[in-house]
Amino acid sequence: MTTPDRSSAGDVSRETDVAAPDVAAVATRDPGPAGEVSRETRPPANAPAAAPEATPARAPDLPRPTRARVLTVANQKGGVGKTTTAVNMAAALSQAGLRVLVIDMDPQGNASTALGIPHGGDVTGIYDVLIDGVDLADVVQESPSMPGLWCAPATIDLAGAEIELVPMVARESRLQKAVTRFLATQDQRGDSFDYVFIDCPPSLGLLTVNSFVAGSEVLIPIQCEYYALEGLSQLLTNIDLIREHLNPDLEVSHILLTMYDGRTRLSAQVADEVRAHFTTKVLRTSIPRSVRISEAPSHGETVITYDPISSGALCYLEAAKEVARSVRAGEEGSTDE
Repeated sequence: MTTPDRSSAGDVSRETDVAAPDVAAVATRDPGPAGEVSRETRPPANAPAAAPEATPARAPDLPRPTRARVLTVANQKGGVGKTTTAVNMAAALSQAGLRVLVIDMDPQGNASTALGIPHGGDVTGIYDVLIDGVDLADVVQESPSMPGLWCAPATIDLAGAEIELVPMVARESRLQKAVTRFLATQDQRGDSFDYVFIDCPPSLGLLTVNSFVAGSEVLIPIQCEYYALEGLSQLLTNIDLIREHLNPDLEVSHILLTMYDGRTRLSAQVADEVRAHFTTKVLRTSIPRSVRISEAPSHGETVITYDPISSGALCYLEAAKEVARSVRAGEEGSTDE
């Protein structure tokens, strides 16, 4: 008895083309080798087209801001892509030659993991900066997978910082003072940073308040599902309170639609509703659901380095370009190319 050839039985396609073919054509074409599985949903229509050859995507030369932009990535709802957005936007900007710092304010330490930064209990991290007054310069580490991208890691001790901050004087501005001092020192040394991304926990506690006070801009990732819209009004109310009482310069500068699934009407409806309410603040680029984006942190990398030609990487590169070329960056004009 002859043994059938099983060489292609486990062949798995882990990324679909960015330019998805016609649905009718997909239904009628030859299914291909047995066991072939597509693990990537169709990206949104505004996803940039992938190059025909497997050449890693690279961010174009981007304008350097006149001074460091400090963006707080916040949304009190969990699972909307805050950490994923913070690390991948930072990586995309760093790839363009800009110096970028990510401050991990989430006790889970996922941003530190994604950038390949150790954050065990014996590591000096952002907890020591907030509670013990350690200089931020003594905490930051450079990502091993991307030179020019730095991270202030979060350790498990940060989970208790909410309680320890309560009796402290000026508890809401401890991160802001540390960041201001760090950036001024780096400027004096000639090693100025261009961007600082602060990754917030999924809550509206003192860690998030510190992040809002330290930042001048807020980047809000919104998952393209109905529940993601419910807490948005509460988040905006809190941002208004922070602006009124603690940080008059704070502004919601960008909103990014994440986990967009072009096969569903719901994603399109949520996107339309968000764009109707925040016309100029919503980035044109949406981030699709992507297996590669989810896989990258397990390798201690961002999707920008893990799979540079995937739809997720291309979309984050495009979103980073929009942010860098916005009016807030100090460049004349708008985000239009």
